[in-house]
Amino acid sequence: MSASPTFDPWNPAFVAYPYDAYAALRDEPVVWFEPTRQWLIPRHADVNALLRDRRLGRTYLHVASHEEMGRPPDPDHLAPFWHVVRNGMLDLEPPDHTRLRRLVSSAFTPRRVLALKPTVERLATDLAEAFVAKGGGDLIAEVAEPLPVTVIAELLGVPVEDRPLLRPWSADICGMYELNPSREAADAAVRACVEFSDYLRGLARTRKAQPRDDLITALGQVEGLTEDELIGTCVLLLNAGHEATVNVTGNGWWSLFRNPDQLALLRADPTLLDTAVEELMRYDTPLQMFERWVLEDITVHGVDIPRGSEVALLFGSANHDPSVFTDPGRLDLARRDNPHISFGAGIHYCLGAPLARIELVASFGALLTAAPNLRPVREPEWKPGYIIRGLRDLTVEA
Repeated sequence: MSASPTFDPWNPAFVAYPYDAYAALRDEPVVWFEPTRQWLIPRHADVNALLRDRRLGRTYLHVASHEEMGRPPDPDHLAPFWHVVRNGMLDLEPPDHTRLRRLVSSAFTPRRVLALKPTVERLATDLAEAFVAKGGGDLIAEVAEPLPVTVIAELLGVPVEDRPLLRPWSADICGMYELNPSREAADAAVRACVEFSDYLRGLARTRKAQPRDDLITALGQVEGLTEDELIGTCVLLLNAGHEATVNVTGNGWWSLFRNPDQLALLRADPTLLDTAVEELMRYDTPLQMFERWVLEDITVHGVDIPRGSEVALLFGSANHDPSVFTDPGRLDLARRDNPHISFGAGIHYCLGAPLARIELVASFGALLTAAPNLRPVREPEWKPGYIIRGLRDLTVEA
């Protein structure tokens, strides 16, 4: 089996709208994609099951070496990147993942997240009102990005004067999560990891000497959490905590503009905001693919996938699977039965999901209130990335 030629993650037209290609892919439950040497998994039930299957992992280094898995060793120039990433829980498996998630959860508590809600709502309102006062502009740069970055910075305890550093670091690090990243992207990610690590190490040590009511202080006080794990956790919280939120906001507004009946419905009934946010995450998924390594031989719908293989779980396709979602190509902000997997599933389910939901409801709500006539000026361009998929800009008039 080979992939339909319409599945082309480097093609701007595919990135702009991959859902027709996914419909063709779902005719087969497992598809081999030679350019990345991955098994594509396009159906919701299989994606959901494999996310929970302990025979797969985000890493294999807890059970085998690169050589034993038939993989080349890490290039030396990527060592700083992997050191940071492998000290965060996303790229760990039990027992290390279990230990680290438990330790981080003791500081990143529901109470701490809920306490941020008034701050999030105030920031969202301020951003929306300032945006409307100037008549609009780039909604991505002026509303979608500042809110989650500011919230994460507030949560961590990053001083105001240092916050402009965060977004460029995050963007460069996340470049390594795309398919077959270039050497230029790899070098940028390594530089960002070194600079961000050095910055966080200094800030963590300052907080140890002068504690404050912030997450870096709290993490520094967690017994058993190493300094490298603290840094890996903070980097992960920034990257995961704002990249997806930015793209849900941008993609979501563009979806609303292209479905004016649904936008009118939401403007008329703000009580739909909670279900609307879930539907916008499903309808135009911010994280299109999540990759896992096969730790033991598995068989999926009669297809044998050997140990050492990599599977690509297609979140965007799963979220449009008609066997799960009625009329999946239709934006339905009142959709109640909505088991989307935009936050993942299993042990790697997004730890920051409650905070993301608070931010998204606040952001959409603030703009709907402040700008009841918000409208796009022109069709936006998509960034080239496929896995972390979002708009370059979204120019609107308020």
